Amino acid sequence: MVEDGGEEEAEGESGEMPAATAAPPLPRCNGFLPGKEAADGGRAAPAGGEEQPAAPAAAEAMLPTGGGRVETRLSRRRLVVLAVFSCYSLVNAFQWIQYSILSNVFSVFYGVSFTQIDWLSMVYMVAYVPLILPATWLLDARGLRLTALLGSGLNALGAWLKCGSLAPQRYPLTLAAQTVCAIAQVFILGLPSRIASVWFGPTEVSTACAVAVLGNQLGTAIGFLLPPVLVPNTPNDIDLMAHNISIMFYGTAIVSTLLFFLTGVVFEEKPKYPPSHSQAVLQTKPPEDYSYKQSITNLFKNTPFILLLISYGIMTGTFYSVSTLLNQMIVTHYEGEEVNAGRIGLTLVVAGMVGSIICGLWLDYTKTYKQTTLIVYILSFIGMLVFTFTLDLGYLIVVFVTGGVLGFFMTGYLPLGFEFAVEITYPESEGTSSGLLNASAQIFGILFTLVQGKLTTDYSPRAGNLFLCAWIFVGIILTGTS
Repeated sequence: MVEDGGEEEAEGESGEMPAATAAPPLPRCNGFLPGKEAADGGRAAPAGGEEQPAAPAAAEAMLPTGGGRVETRLSRRRLVVLAVFSCYSLVNAFQWIQYSILSNVFSVFYGVSFTQIDWLSMVYMVAYVPLILPATWLLDARGLRLTALLGSGLNALGAWLKCGSLAPQRYPLTLAAQTVCAIAQVFILGLPSRIASVWFGPTEVSTACAVAVLGNQLGTAIGFLLPPVLVPNTPNDIDLMAHNISIMFYGTAIVSTLLFFLTGVVFEEKPKYPPSHSQAVLQTKPPEDYSYKQSITNLFKNTPFILLLISYGIMTGTFYSVSTLLNQMIVTHYEGEEVNAGRIGLTLVVAGMVGSIICGLWLDYTKTYKQTTLIVYILSFIGMLVFTFTLDLGYLIVVFVTGGVLGFFMTGYLPLGFEFAVEITYPESEGTSSGLLNASAQIFGILFTLVQGKLTTDYSPRAGNLFLCAWIFVGIILTGTS
């Protein structure tokens, strides 16, 4: 096991936690953390990986009635936990998009329609909706470590099952394998905000959440770039095609298995010392004080959260739909450009990763959740319009540029939604709010992919994209009124 380091235990106040007593709801003034914590006791850790002890008055103010002072420290393990999670989230996202970006190749290989290949992407969305509530309950009731092990373990299992589907007649097996990966996703997407809040200090929470989400985005980016390179379109040589696909499948299985074992070694339920005073208070609450059913009820009574639930679903569902159908849109106007379709997808996601980090840093600095979310939403709408009306101009370089602009704002919105939800729903569990946001995204993603796919096939990619533009405009209105 990776140790936190002896230095962390050698200095500071007593590590004893206060007795668990009922605590009143804490105000939220700087994101996940209440009060003046960032200014008084929540400074970032020095280079040695330790956090400055909080001022006694601030520490005592944060504790339940009758509690004493509590020690808070930043564990060096937090960086390793974040890195391992980001890596297996990356592999899961890679497996989501690896079929769609090669839809014309896999359609020939398995002898099925484009719609059936699209379902290899949509199964991620379909599996998520009925399973998110049980998965969120598991996260809140059984903890972070078990949830992480399930996510990484199922991800590896699905990858190995795909290795058995390397024959044209085995579409049902590859669909079953992709379903296992889709179930793994349920135990992955809700963890970024939980990992950030449990392991990271006051001034790091938004940035850590953005980095955790970035891992998933990077997986999508690699999923756009690598499969077209590994599996070129060879419709006249199915054996060669099967060989190329096997390289991709076996490589993914080996990497995902390694990450499963690393998850078992690295992940712990929580650090030895809480990273912030608000976490110290939450950790002293008895488990029986938490009601999952009541948490769901409270969230659905929260009008701003309901508006965010719909607007987040619209934006993220649009991203899912565009990602799933990107290959079809590009090859419609640029025949034989499968590799460049992947590169355009890579550009879209990498630009979004930059947007995610910038937005996370901006939120840590300003805490302007609603204003930032609204501005990014409007710019995403403009980017989608520009992408729609320049797609068929005949210049791939233009598509690269407009795709990058669209990705910067659209994908950069994802961590904003998570953090905004945690902000407006405190003290409800961040795992519950994140799970509901992702469920909304999956529902909209299924609907948008089906409708946009139909419009793209029957009419043109422009018709499908205009459909998405209309919905993003609705999302702007909802965000402005939340």
